Amino acid sequence: MTELVRLSKRMSELGLSSRREADEWIARGWVRVDGQVISELGSKVLPHQKITVERQAAAEQSKRVTVLINKPMGYVSGQAEDGYTPAVALIKAENRWADDPSPETFHPTQLRSLVPAGRLDIDSVGLLVLTQDGRVAKTLIGQDTSIEKEYLVRVQYTKEGTLPDADLKKLCFGLWMDGKPLLAAKVRWQNEDQLSFTLKEGKKRQIRRMCDMVGLKVIGLKRVRIGKVKLGDLPVGQWRYLRPDEQF
Repeated sequence: MTELVRLSKRMSELGLSSRREADEWIARGWVRVDGQVISELGSKVLPHQKITVERQAAAEQSKRVTVLINKPMGYVSGQAEDGYTPAVALIKAENRWADDPSPETFHPTQLRSLVPAGRLDIDSVGLLVLTQDGRVAKTLIGQDTSIEKEYLVRVQYTKEGTLPDADLKKLCFGLWMDGKPLLAAKVRWQNEDQLSFTLKEGKKRQIRRMCDMVGLKVIGLKRVRIGKVKLGDLPVGQWRYLRPDEQF
């Protein structure tokens, strides 16, 4: 027998919505299973059953915005903490990049439910994604995500001489963190004091901890790419909309 699964979970698996969106739509009567409206939260379905959503759901989803910000140092990526300001506070009309090619018009309602899809430490700078769209959040921080994130990291070697090739190889593969092996990474020198890190995971302060394990001290850390979307020329402290033709 095929197991029943929660309708909201199945909708998320199919890429129709995030689980939270699915629950909202179910409660509004916007979801049909095999043609029948399902409005009870927690309802379960079989994997082969056909799920459709009403046009209102698709229209609401299309209005949800995703913004890219070049986060400055000193801002937290998520909720305000210990007196530090969250990056979302920078999303206002006067901070929008003058060269943003998007035709989208800014409105304060776009700040509602605008949440970071991933984190960037308070002492790190660069590309941070904030979104109202559950599908984007799932793509970037869902359990099965394999989206690459690229960082430029200025470092200082704390031992004699220079970093051995064997330790550079360890940064690429072989280090453990929190009792588990890290996924393979791409780490290479950009110049004599800067490394490029490309990761497919994002444990808390991962790059700083990795560097510490091989005797490197991080002087500066900047995220320059998430998937296919690059920071580019976006100035520090400014933001722009994700363009319709851009995909992570």
